[in-house]
Amino acid sequence: MDKKLLIDLQRVPKHVAIIMDGNGRWAKSKGMSRIFGHKHALTAVRESIETAAEIGVEAITLYAFSTENWSRPKMEVDALMKLLIQSLKKELPTFQKNEVKVNAIGNIESLPEKAQKTLEDVRELTKSNTRITLTLALSYGSREEIVKAIKNISKKVVNKELDLEKIDENTINNHLYTFNLPNVDLMIRTSGEQRISNFLLWQMAYAELYFTDTLWPDFRQEHFYEAIIEYQNRERRFGKTSEQLTE
Repeated sequence: MDKKLLIDLQRVPKHVAIIMDGNGRWAKSKGMSRIFGHKHALTAVRESIETAAEIGVEAITLYAFSTENWSRPKMEVDALMKLLIQSLKKELPTFQKNEVKVNAIGNIESLPEKAQKTLEDVRELTKSNTRITLTLALSYGSREEIVKAIKNISKKVVNKELDLEKIDENTINNHLYTFNLPNVDLMIRTSGEQRISNFLLWQMAYAELYFTDTLWPDFRQEHFYEAIIEYQNRERRFGKTSEQLTE
């Protein structure tokens, strides 16, 4: 049976975040280098974006490179940056075809200049697309993001641009990288690991967490459907009781 038929298109999550884990283990199982795994993960990226757009997801955020990833071997980091540039250029026609608006969050200034330039070019060329927003988390760390937000808010309080007593959740939201995105409804992590790994900590406060043993290079449309079906089978209470939701 086509798993898509099991999905209620009226209850699709607005924002799906994915921790794309398992590239290294996938490559190792085949006797290849970690870079081989990263290169063969692009099909999973493409299928996830296209599937999300097809069923009506408004935003999808991919954890592409964390602040901690800079500590990996230089050869791997350099290869990842080169792969980022190549992939953005190669996938641009697909972004345009599927009306994908490309966005990026993180310490983008820390990326190599060529990567920054390619990313900015793709963002500019896709800025008018409206079907789905693809956000790439690059040189991203959630704690760093929150610290930065607190510093910016503090400066506004000191400069009397913001009243301390008026600071609320919306204030925090508006100072995060994701100020223009809805909160995360569903977080998917592949490869069997069950951690959030400093990813969108504030934004995932009430997200449903879905873990799968599938390694990221093997992740396909059917796996995405399975995550959505699991999401829709859960009761999202947001602190309320089941009885309150029924009423």
